[in-house]
This record gives sequence, structure tokens and C-alpha cells, in this order.
Amino acid sequence: MRRSQSGVRVSGGIVAVALALAVALAWSAVAGRFPLWLRAAPGPAAGGAPAASPGSQSQASRPPGALTPGQMAGQRVIYSYSGLEPPASLLQLIRQGEAGGVIFFGQNVSSQSQIASVIAELEQADASPQNPVRAPLLLMTDQEGGMIRRVPGAPLLAERQIAESADPPADAAGAGSGAALNLRGLGMNVNLAPVLDVYRQRDDFDDQYQRSYSMSPAVAAELGARFITAQQAAGVAATAKHFPGLGAAARRQDTDERPVTLKVPLATIRDVDEVPYKAAIASGVRLVMVSWAVYPALDPSRPAGLSPAIVGGELRRRLGFRGVTITDALEAGALRAYGSTQNRALLAAKAGMDLILCSQQDVSQGEQAAAALAAGLRDGDLGKPAFTAALRRVLALRAGLER
Repeated sequence: MRRSQSGVRVSGGIVAVALALAVALAWSAVAGRFPLWLRAAPGPAAGGAPAASPGSQSQASRPPGALTPGQMAGQRVIYSYSGLEPPASLLQLIRQGEAGGVIFFGQNVSSQSQIASVIAELEQADASPQNPVRAPLLLMTDQEGGMIRRVPGAPLLAERQIAESADPPADAAGAGSGAALNLRGLGMNVNLAPVLDVYRQRDDFDDQYQRSYSMSPAVAAELGARFITAQQAAGVAATAKHFPGLGAAARRQDTDERPVTLKVPLATIRDVDEVPYKAAIASGVRLVMVSWAVYPALDPSRPAGLSPAIVGGELRRRLGFRGVTITDALEAGALRAYGSTQNRALLAAKAGMDLILCSQQDVSQGEQAAAALAAGLRDGDLGKPAFTAALRRVLALRAGLER
């Protein structure tokens, strides 16, 4: 996957000025003044968020039992599309209550007014009387900061730049609030950030793009929690990723491209890699993205996002996470051995993943995933109690977001 490089280094002393200028300067990035991570081809990729008003909460959604199997399945799928206009098929799925949300990439955006208009169109479809779910769509992107930004503007600093600034806690909080203000201004309500990987050496998988705060789990935990708290206080749900951590991955160990096995001892996973997640959970993070790497110390046979031992055991039972789990990109090369979109979606749901991220920029990918979930629900391959619990978590997340 191509990622543009950045030579920009902003010291902590000028972060406030940078954030103040972000809104005014953001859309000049389209002309190339700020580097963005823009995909040239399909591929992957706290205080809690403020609750909606009491009136909107009361009518947020019907109980899962009032939804058809197709609607129950669709609510657990995040769709994507190519180009600047959402296709009619996606709008129809949303009108029918068969989509949980949409992820946006750089090529979906040409200007602030254009993406705002698209989001208004999606929200209009979501308000259709055919749709029994009366709650905001999950409208998301990857706005990590620095080189990893899908849309122009804040946060301007990468995670390692924040950790090396004059005032890392303040700058981490500033990045979180800046990301939220930027995304809320466009109509988005979920950010697939921050990265909580604890990197091991310079220029490794995470550090080559400055995506990790630190080699210290304590530093990564503090700064990640600051980002999460500030972002969610400003109305955008945060996503801690990539559980249980990709910090040990070497430069070319990219799950987007190929299978990755991280032979990290159990003690290291729990005493290093999971430390930032404990802080994130304590801060009320709304979502956790689970990695596609294999961790033999936790499950020798399956990638984390397909592993009940890791999703249900390590993340939910051991760490006590009660929010929404989301897969990494379902089309990732790490899952090559797991066959079709349908099979991958089914295995992820069986493992305990609540949301299936279909980011191939093709609506049919999401339709295939949703069809597999609906079939699994109907034939009993996916147990109804677990399916309903996952759906309730997704609906609660949607109900807690502001339009």
C-alpha cells in the first residue's frame, strides 16, 4: 500500500497555532501542501462520546427482534465505495436499514463541500421511513495524524512527533480534539484512531510512518488515553488499534499485504503490548480494532480478528472491554488462506467481532459479507444470543452519537 512521506516536523510550541490554522488551511492539502495517505488502489485501510439528546435516545432504534435477518446482518457491516459519489445500491441499502455505516478514503473526497454534500445524502437515506433504525450512521475514516490522514487538516502531528514534542500530554489531547473538530465539521462521527501499538525499533512497521507514540508502553498508554478522551469529548468516537498490538512487527510485516506471525511471549504481550489498551478501556474508548496478525502465545492457529480466544477471551473477559469490536480490512492479504469474503465475515463474527469492515471500495463486498451473516443467523451457524448481543452493542454506539 502506498503511503506518502512527510518531511514536516512541528514542535510542541507551535501545535496550538497549527491547530488554529487547520480549518482554514485544511483544504489546501488537496493541492498538495500537506501530505495525505491516499490509497491508489483498494486495500485496508475517555470519557465516552457525548450522548445524544434524551429525545433522540428514546427513539434511537427498534429492538433487534424487530429487524429482519437482513437488517440485523447489514447493521454489522461497514461499506465502502469508489469515486466521489455513493452508488445507488449503497443508498438503497441504507434506506432499507441494511447498512451500519460507511468508511471514507481520500479518493472519495475532492473538497469540503463535496464530502459534506455526500454525507447529507447518506443521512437523508438513513432517515427513510423504510429504515427501522432511527440513529446516525457510523461515518468513519482513518485520521491518525501526520502522514496518515484520509482528509486534509487536523491532526497535523504524527504520534511519534507528539511524543517528542515539548508537551506531549497537551499535544495528544490537542490532536484528539483537532481530529474531532475536523471530522465533525464534515459530518463524520467515528475515527479509526489512535494507533496504540508499542513499537520496538526505529523504522519498523509502525515507526516508518511515525504511527506509534513510543517504545514505552506507559507513554503510549498515557498519550493514547489523552487523544481518546479529547476526541470523544468533542463528539467523535475513537477506535484503539490494532489489538493486541503490532508493535513487534518488522518493516515488511504488513497484514494488508501478507500473513504476519508475531512470536511474542505471552508475558510481553500482556506487560507491553496490551498496556495501552487497558488505559484506553479505562478511558471509555468506544471501539477496538483487532489485528489480522497471528499471535502464537494467544492462539497459534488463527489471526487475532478470527480468534475467539483473543476477541472473547483476551479482550473482553481478561481486559473487560464492553464496547464495539471492529475488524481490520476484510480484504487484507493476511486472510488469503481464509477464502471468500463470505467465509471471512462468518469467521470474524464467530470470533466475536461486532463490525465487519469492508473497505475494498466496492459495495458488493459489503453485500457479500452481510449475506453471509444473514445466512449464518438463519441456519444457526451464528448463535442468535451472541449475534443479538453484538447487534445491541452496534446500535448502542449509533444511538450515542450526535447527527
